[in-house]
Amino acid sequence: MRVVCSFFERTSKAVCQKTTRAFHDYPRFSKALAVSGGGLLTYYGTKLFLCSDSSLKDDRKRVIVLGTGWAGTSFLKNLDSTQYDVQVISPRNYFAFTPLLPSVTVGTVEARSIVEPIRNIIKKKAGNVGFLEAECYKIDAKNKKVHCRSSQKAGSEGKEEFIVDYDYLVVAMGARANTFNTPGVEEHTHFLKEIEDAQNIRRNVIDCFEKANLPNLSDEERKNNLHFVVVGGGPTGVEFAAELHDFIDEDLSKLYPTVKDYVKITLLEAADHILNMFDKRITTFAEEKFQRDGIDVKLGSMVVNVSDKTISTKERSTGEVHHVPYGMVVWSTGIGTRPVITNFMKEIGQANRRVLATDEWLRVDGCDNIYALGDCATINQRKVMDDIAAIFKKADKDNSGTITVAKLQEVIEDICERYPQVKLYMKNKHMKNIVALLEDSKGDDNKESKELDIERLKTALSAVDSQMKNLPATAQVAAQQGQYLAKCFNRMKECDQNPEGPLRIRDEGRHRFRPFRYRHLGQFAPLGGEQTAAQLPGDWVSIGHSSQWLWYSVYASKQVSWRNRLLVISDWGRRFVHGRDSSRL
Repeated sequence: MRVVCSFFERTSKAVCQKTTRAFHDYPRFSKALAVSGGGLLTYYGTKLFLCSDSSLKDDRKRVIVLGTGWAGTSFLKNLDSTQYDVQVISPRNYFAFTPLLPSVTVGTVEARSIVEPIRNIIKKKAGNVGFLEAECYKIDAKNKKVHCRSSQKAGSEGKEEFIVDYDYLVVAMGARANTFNTPGVEEHTHFLKEIEDAQNIRRNVIDCFEKANLPNLSDEERKNNLHFVVVGGGPTGVEFAAELHDFIDEDLSKLYPTVKDYVKITLLEAADHILNMFDKRITTFAEEKFQRDGIDVKLGSMVVNVSDKTISTKERSTGEVHHVPYGMVVWSTGIGTRPVITNFMKEIGQANRRVLATDEWLRVDGCDNIYALGDCATINQRKVMDDIAAIFKKADKDNSGTITVAKLQEVIEDICERYPQVKLYMKNKHMKNIVALLEDSKGDDNKESKELDIERLKTALSAVDSQMKNLPATAQVAAQQGQYLAKCFNRMKECDQNPEGPLRIRDEGRHRFRPFRYRHLGQFAPLGGEQTAAQLPGDWVSIGHSSQWLWYSVYASKQVSWRNRLLVISDWGRRFVHGRDSSRL
């Protein structure tokens, strides 16, 4: 439906905005039609555009968003899309709540309960926002173009390819599973990164039980078919092993009583402990609980080969290689770089890196108009010692070659914001201020006027960079990055005129924005049996049934829409009443 209306030449901008809202809230008004020479108001569905006779060209910058994962969706939801011409490109037309993928593998939660169509999100956005279901296979930073291939076949000629121009590019394509080039992993194991992976695992679990239930199999063949191997002792691997154990113990053992005693679950981890990123109390509890549940946890065991029937592991302590038959292998050992990102890194001179390097403002190093966030990128935090001469010069305003503590304190707030490792180092060493860090000479009553040269400053800050750590590749980090970058885009014009960031250490003036700072809100590790380990800010650790209900509350509240919240909660309720569905669909 198209309606063309007219306004008088003196109609104010505020009136136009109110009218836009009226057309959006009351679609029946769109039946009105008026024409005049002052201007044109064009209404398409729920989109309202004001066009001037003098200029019909849209001068908004085009923003291309690659990906509909946690980072891309968070950016899209928080972006003021009225300021930009936004185009989202992704091979999947939905957002998936990936922390619940282990629950999907066993039917605790249905797949459609944790996905939200990206067009449902777009239709709630004002301005010009579009979506293309396609895969980006090349990024041309020099010419500001992205080369894409449609996910839909175009007749006998294959999939259609096209090129899209951009002014700003937001790369949020995520990552793929990291196989470490282990032979046989791609061909014979299941990954757990996408909705399709979880659905395939669910079908394969039922297949293993149906095969083992056939009458002409030997006991040894039944044991092999019902041996489930999980590679990787991180949060995803541990949660899947726990979910699988509950599924078998609570549901499948009742449906397949003749083969339940042949079931075995093995968790392989190359390190000394599982859940290494958690508190030691959680790690110890998880290992002891798995031992009680009968889950065989093999530590220091590295996979060297996977065939169609056996998985080969090498013991780190002895060097012995074992060949173990299996029915299904789930591979969850970290993330790797997608080919399109690898090629892009070679183009911009980052070929020797594992993932894209960005600065603290999520801008790709060497590309002013390209931003990267989520699992496909990492922040390349500047080292204090690399900039120590510039830091000293910034404090030494009179170029005397020495500075006092008082002079350094004038810029220390900007230094701590630009180099967060300084503040973290002082916190870990229980230092209240820069005076303690500089370790002033004994017997000096006037510490504020104590002078120091650049060598003294180097000595004081030499150990600061040891506190630098890369952010974890988690949904929490990606969501916060998307929210941060959207706020930067929303305030870009304002901050161009009035920069709000810290002092530029190697240049004059201030940075446009404050750098991105991740705020850790805690993490969960579901361990099965309605028990969850929670590690929250402030070194607060909780393990047990109460943490499980906290996990339910947090994960329900974090769903992207009320539709998803209701579906997930109903799935949990159905499972409590009727158990999990074992149908193979």
